Parts: sequence; C-alpha cells; structure tokens
Amino acid sequence: MLDVQVGVSISEQAISVQQIRASGPGGQNVNKVASAVELRLDIAASGLTDAQQHRLRQYRDQRITRQGEVIIKAQQYRTFQLNLEDARLRLVELVAQALYQPKRRKKTRPTRASVGRRLDKKNQQGNKKALRAKPF
Repeated sequence: MLDVQVGVSISEQAISVQQIRASGPGGQNVNKVASAVELRLDIAASGLTDAQQHRLRQYRDQRITRQGEVIIKAQQYRTFQLNLEDARLRLVELVAQALYQPKRRKKTRPTRASVGRRLDKKNQQGNKKALRAKPF
C-alpha cells in the first residue's frame, strides 16, 4: 500500500512499473541502460473510494488519461531505483492534490460600523478633492 494521506492509500496491484530508456545526453551509456521509469496507475483498481476516483478523474492534469490511468515518467536520476522513488513520490503528490477539497467560503456581510467608516473616509476624500477645485 502506498500511503497518500491519513486514511487514503493506493493499492500496489494498481501500479505498474516499466523500465524505459531515458532521453537526453548521457554519453555511450545512454543507449544501453534503461534507467528511466514509466509508472502507471489504474484508477479503477487503485483502492480509492468512488468519490475519490471521480475527483481524481476530473482533476485537470495532462498525466491523467481519458482511459482512467495516471502516467508518470521519471528520468531525472541516473539509476532506476532513484527514478522509481521519484515517480512514486510524484504520484502521491498528484493524488493528494487531486483529492484536496478547499473549504467553501461562507458569505458574510460587513458590519454597520465598517460600512460607516468606509462612507466617512469616502466623504473625507471627496471633501479634500472639492477643496482643490478652482473657485468660479
């Protein structure tokens, strides 16, 4: 189980890992060693609740496909193990961001005193500008 946050974890069976060759510079070694990682998460088999799965699918991110998979490619490091750890960490961060629900804002009204202060300040500004006007 891959823990995302308190009470939320992802099943290891839903995660598939594939070694791929990293792109970019690397000298003679780049064509021989597959050190990059492509990590795929099947959202349907992830062990998340239906509501959490729905939130994850609706989350706007290019790494989430229409077929309900999360694809993360990690190639920052030169070893497979470090890239695997990086990919798993990025998966946890993505799922945590997708499941975050901001608190709904409660509508409030300004107090009578704050409205009065605002109007007094507005009158003062108007009077100040009226004094700058040229007399007729």
